[in-house]
Amino acid sequence: MKITVLNGSPKGELSVTMQSVAYLAKIYPQHEFTILHIAQRLKRLEHDRAAFDTVIDQIRESDAVLWGFSLYILIVHAHYKRFIELIFERGAHDAFAGKYTAALSTSIHFFDHTAHNYIHAICDDLEMRFVDSFSPDMHDLLTEEGRKQLTQFGRQFLEAIENQVPTQRQYPPLISRAFSYQPTLPSAPVSTAGKKVVLLHDANLADSNLAHMVARCRSAFAGEVRVVNIHDLDMKSGCLGCLECGANYECAYTGKDGYIEFYTSTVMTADVLVYAGRMVDRYLSARWKMFFDRIFFNTHTPVLVGKQVALVIAGPLGQVPNLLEIFRGFFAFQGANLVGVVSDESGDSADLDRLLDQLMARALNYAQAGYLRPQTFLGVGGMKIFRDDIYGRLRMIFPADHRAYARMGLYKTFPQAALGTTLLNTFVVPIINLPPIRKKFDKLIKAQMVQPHKLVVAKYTN
Repeated sequence: MKITVLNGSPKGELSVTMQSVAYLAKIYPQHEFTILHIAQRLKRLEHDRAAFDTVIDQIRESDAVLWGFSLYILIVHAHYKRFIELIFERGAHDAFAGKYTAALSTSIHFFDHTAHNYIHAICDDLEMRFVDSFSPDMHDLLTEEGRKQLTQFGRQFLEAIENQVPTQRQYPPLISRAFSYQPTLPSAPVSTAGKKVVLLHDANLADSNLAHMVARCRSAFAGEVRVVNIHDLDMKSGCLGCLECGANYECAYTGKDGYIEFYTSTVMTADVLVYAGRMVDRYLSARWKMFFDRIFFNTHTPVLVGKQVALVIAGPLGQVPNLLEIFRGFFAFQGANLVGVVSDESGDSADLDRLLDQLMARALNYAQAGYLRPQTFLGVGGMKIFRDDIYGRLRMIFPADHRAYARMGLYKTFPQAALGTTLLNTFVVPIINLPPIRKKFDKLIKAQMVQPHKLVVAKYTN
């Protein structure tokens, strides 16, 4: 059988994921695996229609498609995202319809599920027959167990194609709303009171819902607001995946375009950040994806700590919970406070006026109060993944992160770093777990757990 592999890494053949594909090709030599370096060749595919059509013809002639990619900011690379947009823009989805497909990525498991959810949903939108997702650790191919599981994944995928196994769509088609937002209520601007507000958007049509939402958000503030259309930013291209930034945040694009200077001087110095975007397929636009990918010049160091973030979305956000999961995870990892989200998917224009005004006012109020919502699993769990790997196997590649994590006190969250906890677990816990003592301890444990909290509350009781 002919398997077309769509490589989503900008590194081309040097992709770790493609080594797993090469392994599958070795152990299943009776099948033909053809790798197309989509992300690496995106500019040509975008500007040379013949080159794009050649890729589509290859897909049309294949028996199945394997989406192979590395993770970039909780989802796929911007160039891969743009290729997916081109499929729909150029009416090439018929080449994918009915094809068996699967997804393969490698990572350290930081939000790999959101990337796979995205690709699975795209495959459903292309009316493909999705078999399975496989998301190993980036080093699993180096272990016997990792190779065993990869082999099984490949076998299940190939047998599904051969046997024409039935598959079921998991993600329903998106239903767009025919609604034109026209602000109708007078705005009641709130003073920025010295807080720096930055509004970023990608509106490309002056009479679009997004453009009107951006205007309404701007009018909600009395005071200076920096409004930037990211289409106007000097961004030469997407992240190269070169890892040159790992040592000291020195990006390959430093001095070659204006993105880094803009991000450090405008975004990183803001108190309130408003991100306004239009949905394109199951994410925002590829331009937004490029904007987020290029943040990697800071590698894995949180640089939005304490900032208030508001999201304004044009599109059926409620039908794509995976997108909100991505935003929550990203801003939580960055240490920012996600104030709220407003979309144009429900209500009339007056409702949207009120929602946007209220979101802007709340973001400013939170900034003035210094309010930060407690982290959930998305932020705590995500940070611990990077804390452990930067301290360990990734320190040589990302020493800048290591220095930052030490400076930010992130390594102090290691349980073994707390002397009191270590002493407790070493000397007290063995005694407590002696059967006679444990029996008495179990009867007291509920009261003992709340006692410190009661003492704090008692201090504030009138």
